[in-house]
Amino acid sequence: LRHVIPDTVPDVHSGEFYLSCDYGTLNPTSVGLWHLSGDGYATRIREYYYDARKEEHSRTDEEHYAALEQLAGDIAVECVVIDPSAASMIACIQRHGRFRAIPANNEVLTGIQLVSDLLQQDKLRFCRCCADIRREFQQYCWNDSAAGDAPRKEHDHAMDDMRYFVSTVVCRKETDSFCVLSAARTQP
Repeated sequence: LRHVIPDTVPDVHSGEFYLSCDYGTLNPTSVGLWHLSGDGYATRIREYYYDARKEEHSRTDEEHYAALEQLAGDIAVECVVIDPSAASMIACIQRHGRFRAIPANNEVLTGIQLVSDLLQQDKLRFCRCCADIRREFQQYCWNDSAAGDAPRKEHDHAMDDMRYFVSTVVCRKETDSFCVLSAARTQP
């Protein structure tokens, strides 16, 4: 996969760092630590993935939060982009006060298209240590029995956290530019 790069930690003084989270209690919780460079390259440098069904034990919000803190380490993170339906986890993040939690843009088809565009432009990369997102890339597929276009709701948790990050942060930054014009008024 041409988007997989060697494990590196970018200079903490260059670009910005973000966490993206797809939260689940029985379904897996997936969190990615992303570096967004000034020239628009987004790199997943580390991840946390916990599947309660596979582990046969659920984790609390506090346990997931501790993992989030460990994932970030001493890196200054701009915010946690999180599944908007994860109200209890959003409250937990806010209660601790270290990170700002932002509900993610959850428009699925638009988000998939944005991710696809970034992949085609080679602007989305993944460190080799991010095994769960690489595994899900191989397992992600469309739901053929759905009425419209929709991905199958399995093997999609790292895919969802990536989509949240791309839709809410990367592509928002590309459209945040604006121009202010000023024109002198002439008297008739």
